[in-house]
Amino acid sequence: MFLDDMQIDNSTSSPLYQKIANELRKQILRGQAPIGEAIPSERALREKTGASRVTVRKAIDKLIDEGLLFRKHGSGTFISERIEHKGDDLSGFTDEMNNLGVAPSSIWLVKIHSSATSDEAEVLRLEEGQEVCRLGRVRLSNSTPMGFENAIISAQYLPNLSNIKNSLYHALQINNCAPDHGEQKVTASIATETEAGLLSIREGDPVLRIERRTFLADSTPLEFTRSVYRGDKYVFTSQLQSFGKGW
Repeated sequence: MFLDDMQIDNSTSSPLYQKIANELRKQILRGQAPIGEAIPSERALREKTGASRVTVRKAIDKLIDEGLLFRKHGSGTFISERIEHKGDDLSGFTDEMNNLGVAPSSIWLVKIHSSATSDEAEVLRLEEGQEVCRLGRVRLSNSTPMGFENAIISAQYLPNLSNIKNSLYHALQINNCAPDHGEQKVTASIATETEAGLLSIREGDPVLRIERRTFLADSTPLEFTRSVYRGDKYVFTSQLQSFGKGW
């Protein structure tokens, strides 16, 4: 727990509130307390660090601004959800949330069949104007907006849109056309006014823009999805390995 092994680094000249924030951040990111759990009270932190009430409050406010903590009026300060997505894992949002023990849900913005644009047809190797499924939704974890996705899939793989409940990939599995492999590109960016409204954040807050392409086993293009996820809630990790002795 936080107070059991909390050590303030006095070897630097950084302000005390920054040192307290650094130590709290380190312990949160190490997973030393579960998501949703309350951190120690400001009084307990003052006693542990010898800092003033103003200094402790400033450290906590900094981590709230970073999205690591959130405050409930009258209840305390709690650890926010941060979803870790493994970059080499071909899984959907629903399965990721279920594996973390949190409740996934969606707000549908669009779920229709329509004609492919020339750019979409090129990506999916279709004829221009061929029918596609156009899917747009906000993805939530425990009712908190995490991101929104806009997906395009050839209608032949999803002829019945009512089969899509919470998981797109589960619906594709029902039709025996689940993705076999894929590729994605992640870019750091900032939220536009519209994006901020959808994600319950401020315009200019950090976001991750993701383009994902998935394929069937024979490398036929299956899905093209553009997503925007909150930078304070979503973390991408990858496994690295050495291919030689040099740098």
